[in-house]
Amino acid sequence: MWKLRSFVKPYWLITLLAPLLMVMEVCMDLSQPRLMAAIVNHGVAEGNLALVWSTGLHMLGVALVGLVGGVGCTFFTVKAAQSFGADLRLSVFEKVQSFSFRQLDTFSTGSLITRLTGDVMQMLNILQILLRQFTREASLLIGSIIMAIVISPRLSLILLAVVPIQFVILYLLMKRSTPLFRMMQARLDRVNTVMQESTTGIRVIKAFVRAAFERTRFGKANTALLDASLSSARALATSGPLMTLILNMSIVAVLWFGGGQIWSGSMAIGDLAAFIIYITQVLYSLVSISNTLMNISRAQVSAERICEVLHTEPDMNEPVQDHDQQDEQREQPSTRTLPATGCELEFEHVSFVYESAPDQPVLEDVSFKVLPGQTIGILGATGSGKSTLVSLIPRLYDATKGQIRLNGVDIKEMPVEQLRSQIGIVLQQSILFSGTIRDNILFGKPEASEAEIEAAARAAEADSFIRRLPEGYEAKLGQRGVNLSGGQKQRIAIARALLMRSPLLVLDDSTSAIDLGTEKRIQRSLQDLMAGSTRIIIAQRVSSVLHADQILVLDEGRISARGTHKELLATSAIYQDIYRSQQGKETALHG
Repeated sequence: MWKLRSFVKPYWLITLLAPLLMVMEVCMDLSQPRLMAAIVNHGVAEGNLALVWSTGLHMLGVALVGLVGGVGCTFFTVKAAQSFGADLRLSVFEKVQSFSFRQLDTFSTGSLITRLTGDVMQMLNILQILLRQFTREASLLIGSIIMAIVISPRLSLILLAVVPIQFVILYLLMKRSTPLFRMMQARLDRVNTVMQESTTGIRVIKAFVRAAFERTRFGKANTALLDASLSSARALATSGPLMTLILNMSIVAVLWFGGGQIWSGSMAIGDLAAFIIYITQVLYSLVSISNTLMNISRAQVSAERICEVLHTEPDMNEPVQDHDQQDEQREQPSTRTLPATGCELEFEHVSFVYESAPDQPVLEDVSFKVLPGQTIGILGATGSGKSTLVSLIPRLYDATKGQIRLNGVDIKEMPVEQLRSQIGIVLQQSILFSGTIRDNILFGKPEASEAEIEAAARAAEADSFIRRLPEGYEAKLGQRGVNLSGGQKQRIAIARALLMRSPLLVLDDSTSAIDLGTEKRIQRSLQDLMAGSTRIIIAQRVSSVLHADQILVLDEGRISARGTHKELLATSAIYQDIYRSQQGKETALHG
């Protein structure tokens, strides 16, 4: 947890004031038993009513001062903890956003959600506990021991026997509970992962009548979490009763030996009452501290999980720039506002493997070159590496071997943001966000004008169906665009990419849910709106790439053939098979 101290530093003043105010409250509380003893010993015993009234008013004043300290501590504690939590949550989110796809594959979605919510909340809560509750109990423990010794050094020997036993119990509980908390958080990750998958795929689950299977799958994850929670609860369950037993035995011992001192006249009855209050506070403080230490033990696990995210360095290494280069880059206009002028793209002996399967290369020795303004089509069977290939261009993944150059510059030598700003990309899965249709189209270029938005929508054949909606471009989309059809989502995703007017446009099977007629109109619009831009089109249908300047045929991660449509019909058996099978389907469809 100490590694997260930097998130507290901006709020060091209120973080310091909170425990100081709590110490002030504790000092007031510690003075109350002594004042009560004075009332008993000199007011009640001697019949001095004036002393009773004056001391009583004194106790009231002390209580009011303690109230100010307690309220002030609570205010500053909440402010410091909530601010700390907000900053920590934002930092974890920003770090996740900087991860490559490879790193996102390492952390499951459910685990990241748990770390961003539950683990951060654990850290926020523990800071509140440390600033308020722990400060109070620790101060009360130390202060009560001192006051007890002042009243009766002999009776205080009981504390020497009790306190070490309490600390041994606390140590054993922490040692046992920490691995249980770690296991509990891991199983909570699993519950969140299953729930996220089931919620996202609810339509598929219902379509295949697999609700019972999903209930069983979630039930197993939930039962595993329950077992881990019960194990940790059982580990803590013994602490409370054991601490209470020691407390009661200590009070009995104090009454036994203190009663003898009162009988012998060496101790006043008011002092014994005050001593019992102090020793009770000592032992209850230890019980409270034990609970706090259990919370710290659990928070330690959360802190480790948060630090694992924060200390994971993005593997998309940025080129080193001096300050002059950075200032110059900031002063230059954004590439997002530049017209699409086309760019040169070159793959040179590129290979790629996933870390989870190092012996199964997805791409092997891929080399090709696309000149500015050219259109290249990529065909291949499912699993041939088409989508992986285009994921390497904006560095969603980094190539394992070889080089990828944009306008002659290795993309690893370009700042990632600058690289991606030059690429308009429509991924295979159309991801939309909750909000309006306009917000989704503006996602890549927030400063675009209304005319630019409508032009991009028309080119993507989306304008007509958008205008038929009651709210038009202001129509609200549900999560992931659930209230649109697959083809409508694809057209909005295409409009989003076209709006950027990037020098390089990548379409990854982006018309799979669109009919042939609409696809042809989109292709004609691309010729006008994106004239001069370089285009890479991944497709399942040959009709999508018929007019490409060059077509690559991928087979098991390698380029098995390349050329124009006519050239491939004459030379590539794989391309001929694809073309004949699709031509037959289209003929049957139109017939």
